[in-house]
Amino acid sequence: MLNYTVDADGIATLEWDYPGKSQNILNEASLTTFVEACRMALADSSVRGLLVCSAKKDFIAGGDLAELAGVSDAAAFHAAIGDWHKFLRSLELGGKPVAAALNGSTLGGGMELALAFHYRVAADNPKARFGFPEVTLGLLPGAGGTQRLPRLIGMQAAAPLLMEGRRITAAEALTIGMIHAVVKVGDERTAAHTWLLAAIASGEKPLQPWDRKGFRIPGGGPNTPHGMQMLMAANAMLREKTFDNYPAPKHILSCIYEGLATDFDTGMAIEARYFTNLAVSPVTKNMIRSLFFGMQDANKLASRPTGVATQKYAKVGMLGAGMMGAGIAMSTAAAGMDVVLLDTTREAAEKGKAYAAKQWGKQVAKGRLTQEAMDALLARIHPTADYADLKGCELVIEAVFEQREIKAAVTQQAEAVIAADAIFASNTSTLPITGLAAASARPANFIGLHFFSPAEKMPLVEIIVGKATSDATLARAMDFVRAIGKTPIVVNDSRGFYTSRVFGTYVSEGMALLEEGVPPALIDKAGLVAGMPVGPLALADEISIELVHKIGQQTRADLGGAYVERAADRVAAKMVVELGRLGRKSGAGFYDYPADGTKHLWPGLARHFVQKVGAGGTAPISLEAIIERLILVQSVETARCLEEKVLRAAIDADVGAILGWGYPAFRGGPVGWLHTLGLPAAVAALDRLAGQHGPRFAAPQLLRDMAARGERFYP
Repeated sequence: MLNYTVDADGIATLEWDYPGKSQNILNEASLTTFVEACRMALADSSVRGLLVCSAKKDFIAGGDLAELAGVSDAAAFHAAIGDWHKFLRSLELGGKPVAAALNGSTLGGGMELALAFHYRVAADNPKARFGFPEVTLGLLPGAGGTQRLPRLIGMQAAAPLLMEGRRITAAEALTIGMIHAVVKVGDERTAAHTWLLAAIASGEKPLQPWDRKGFRIPGGGPNTPHGMQMLMAANAMLREKTFDNYPAPKHILSCIYEGLATDFDTGMAIEARYFTNLAVSPVTKNMIRSLFFGMQDANKLASRPTGVATQKYAKVGMLGAGMMGAGIAMSTAAAGMDVVLLDTTREAAEKGKAYAAKQWGKQVAKGRLTQEAMDALLARIHPTADYADLKGCELVIEAVFEQREIKAAVTQQAEAVIAADAIFASNTSTLPITGLAAASARPANFIGLHFFSPAEKMPLVEIIVGKATSDATLARAMDFVRAIGKTPIVVNDSRGFYTSRVFGTYVSEGMALLEEGVPPALIDKAGLVAGMPVGPLALADEISIELVHKIGQQTRADLGGAYVERAADRVAAKMVVELGRLGRKSGAGFYDYPADGTKHLWPGLARHFVQKVGAGGTAPISLEAIIERLILVQSVETARCLEEKVLRAAIDADVGAILGWGYPAFRGGPVGWLHTLGLPAAVAALDRLAGQHGPRFAAPQLLRDMAARGERFYP
């Protein structure tokens, strides 16, 4: 775990080498070993300096999240953090110089550890990143990071690194003063050793800047005019962005303000209390579970069928060169594959390639991509109208109109050309895969690959398994998703699958609230305050109210007498058929989109959807009640998907919701939110809502049985 040696110069080298892992991590076992080694070095009169380094390709990746996720005893955790803080202070004030040789990425607790040393030298490793990503998982840097970094580089430079979790290069870290030197790869230990000998030779006691007499915070502290202005602006921006749903960035700002207004050790005590508060918070546990462990398993293809050789792709066919098809082609080409981009005419296919050129051109203009690299990417996209060009494709994906007849025709034309073992995938967002596979001569090789728009940017792909889809096809499809850098979730076939089905409830509930007379501005504001990226009415405009109307009509036609009309059907029909307001694409939906101004709610909504008010001119429903409906309607539909075996695992639901439609991560996902509430409380809330608003809120038997048995979705 730690290799300890002392050389002839009296330099003790402490080399991190966590056993059985590719990266060094900080946990009770590794920290205990490190502390013991450091104390031994400090107590040994023959040791004159300490050099801390790594045997791995990176320095330290950060804390052990599995250990952090299991924290439940706040008092014990707080005491342990206090002990760790005291140890780091003993290193800083121990009288012996300590240097870090950072050969690779140094993140989170690893970067905090390095900040407690007197000197930091990094290798000029282009892949190495430095920073504090804790906030992205609901935590704050709890090993002194909120106190050391702003004292080292100033509050203004430190705040974005701490509150946004940005990871920077060695050159950037050197420029802002987070590290002292950058040297050629392989020279970092020698450079650290040289500095240690010079520090020893100087005869001066090594001290951190904040321990030196007359120290002042660079740029001014929190009680200076500049500091107060910066903190007030940061607090306002944070509130506007998060609505205080995420406690971690708010706590970081508090640590900076309160901690830097006092002495260093008191600041550390302040940080320890805020860190403990987050460590036991359900928000943090939700974010670690979904954003780290859930996403990690999905990206590792943990649910991939075994016994199937990994599929390598060289040539992929893309049917449909609209924005979705072009976006998928971009992701595929970026992964090094050739793409046959096919549409009804060569001109239409060329427009798809032109879309790719436009998007990549924006990256070139920003300096994120070279012109040569862009040209190489475009050379991999081959526009055509000839199905014969699909020959040799290991996979063909269709993204044509959501009409069964059109999809059946392109399926048959493609299968007439591609090899017998090639996969055919549909990008449909609502139509059942089993029904679409009826047009295929090889339904075992037919699967759903549901991308999200814009496909070149959105990270999720929902893989839909039809009744005849083979395990080999599923495994090979998962290989493709990983190859293009997307995160897959696997679901079983049904109407709307999982994402479209549950995502649609958010939009539908917004329309139901509008029909009930709730002011539209309040509906959309409630969505934002709930943590969703867009309000439900604004979102309906973005995806097109016309599409909502068409999907409702298609579902009604398919289900016949079994179809239950929704408020969303009536609202969408009125907007589309009666009023001709189709959404943003037509420049008119729930919002107006003036060419020379910003969008705003259409004033005519008040005439067509009478807005009710209560006593004193208040809304007929509270903001909190709207939020409850917008969030729980997603959770209850997700629970039905679990009960009906559409979803294979609860964590897939949560990862899919967060990545697919921006479900608020602090809630953990639709299942994570039920888990946070506790199933008995969730069932009681759903029973109340079902009594008030109808069966769409009725708790499925799965939830009732789990609540009765005292079961939970997650440990």
